Parts: sequence; structure tokens; C-alpha cells
Amino acid sequence: MNNRPLAAETLPYLSSALLDRLSISTVDMVDEIERQISGQRRGEVWCAPKAVVLPGDDRYIMATLGVASTPPVLATKSLVVNPRNAARGLPTLNSLITLLDAETGLPLALVDGNWVTEKRTAALSAVAARQMARSDASSLAFIGCGVQARGHLEAFADLFPLREIRAFGRGTANRDALCEMARSRGLEAIPCDTAKAAIEGADMVVTTVTLVPRPAPFLDANWLKPGSFTVMTDQALPWLPETMRRFDRIVVDDLEQEKNMAKPMVDPGMVVGDLTGLVCGDFVGREDAGETTAFVFRGLAVGDLAVAALAYALAKVAGLEIR
Repeated sequence: MNNRPLAAETLPYLSSALLDRLSISTVDMVDEIERQISGQRRGEVWCAPKAVVLPGDDRYIMATLGVASTPPVLATKSLVVNPRNAARGLPTLNSLITLLDAETGLPLALVDGNWVTEKRTAALSAVAARQMARSDASSLAFIGCGVQARGHLEAFADLFPLREIRAFGRGTANRDALCEMARSRGLEAIPCDTAKAAIEGADMVVTTVTLVPRPAPFLDANWLKPGSFTVMTDQALPWLPETMRRFDRIVVDDLEQEKNMAKPMVDPGMVVGDLTGLVCGDFVGREDAGETTAFVFRGLAVGDLAVAALAYALAKVAGLEIR
């Protein structure tokens, strides 16, 4: 517990470079997220539904709030997605996480939100994938090839016997970078000219299409291979709604959060449960090898809380200079 107020100039900042030096494994992040999710069920972790502001000019502005009791940490994340940032030479998404001592309210640290967002998003997908994907999945298709795709490639390559990826995106630079990353891990990488070519025959699919106010769906679930697993970090917005019944089993991140949203990501009648129910064993992620499954999410505060708090704790243990 932090009992000493910190001056603003001494507030620790965990940069992306420092966070990379911690070399936190995918398994460690997934295990910590599952621990915090189980804590929610026990009444030891609390998360508020994400708050979203849409100014009407293509920006997506969002905040999350999560609180843990062991250790006592409060994490808030503020995030802005702005497609116009590309013309400024900036990432489309920028964010910052603030950590407070949940007992005293005193500040602990600031954490690079972009790093945490990349890692926690992929780790949340991996939590679902461990139970919803086939354990022998060897091919992975990406629709969208930016930072979230790279995070998912790293996580899924750690957990599954991947041999091949297919990549489709709007720009060739990100696509080629993702393919090169895959090749550096000894995987075959296939750049695709169409989304259909990437998806057909893939054991797993990850869609990370950038959020825009008026998306035009273009992905058809009928392209999917029977028995495949799909992750939709983009709220399923790129998917044609009339084809979503192709899935035998759909899990969302948070049923309670969905109730607070103006529009559900998918028809609630098609949803079997959420990530808490999956982790806590309320239902199985897959009943047989032929089931076509999907995990759809907006983003979950418990992921930001788990990964940021884990990184802060490991940085302290390692004795790294975090000011």
C-alpha cells in the first residue's frame, strides 16, 4: 500500500521501452487476467462499464475503470482513436493508464496505454482462444494488419502450433510488416488481395478493423471453415449481420456491459455467455471439433487492470528505474 503522497515530478512512468524489457509472457498475462476475472465473480475485483464519447467527427473516445483488492490497485484508461492521426505521423490510437492505490487513493504510476492496449487485447482474445479454439489450430488469418494484429500474432504463436498466417489489410505497409514478423518466427506468411482469400480455410481468424462511426460491413461468416475460431476486436462491425448465424457459439466480453450499450454487438439471442462465465466454468467454449465459434468484444476494463498492475508489480520486483 502507498502511504506517501508523490510530487508530480516524481510520479513513475512505465514507458513502452521499459515494459518491453520486462518480457512478460503471454501465459503470465493470460493467467493474470483469468485471476482477476475470477476475482470479479468472488466480489474482490470491480469494473465499471466502459464510457464512450462519439463527437461525430470520426473520433472514438473511451475510458475504462477497474479496481482490485489484492493488491489494492485502481486502474483508469483514457483513449482516443482518430483516423486523422495518420496524416500527422501519429498512431491512430493513443492512450494512458493511471494507477492509484485503491486503499489510500494515492498515485502509484502512469503506464503507456498503447502498450497495455495491444497486449491486453491480445491476451483477452487468448483467454477465450484457450477454450474456444481447437488446440491443433495451425493457420491464422488477419483482417486488419496494424498494431492489434501484431499483438495477436505474438500471443497466438505462443499458444498454438501455428505454421501459417494469411494477411489482408487496407495498406500494404502494415500487411508486409505483419508478414515479416510472422516469418521471423518461422511461419509461412501469405499476403492476400481479398478478405475472402484470407479467411477461407483458416483455423483461426482475427479481425481488428479500425473503428469508424459509420462502418460498411464486408465480411461474410459463410466464408469460415467449419470448426474455426474467430476473434472480433472490432465489435463485429465489419461482419455482415445476416451471416452471423453461421456461428454455433458466440461469447462476448461482458454481458452487463452490453446491457449499458445503445446497440448490442450481436443479436443477444445468439450469445451463450461472457468471458467471466467461460473462465468460471459456467459453460464450455467448444463442444466438438466441428463447432464454429467466435469471441466478440468491445474491450474489458479487467484486462487493462490486470496487465497494467502486473507490469507495475514486475517493474518494482526487477528494480527497474521507472521514474
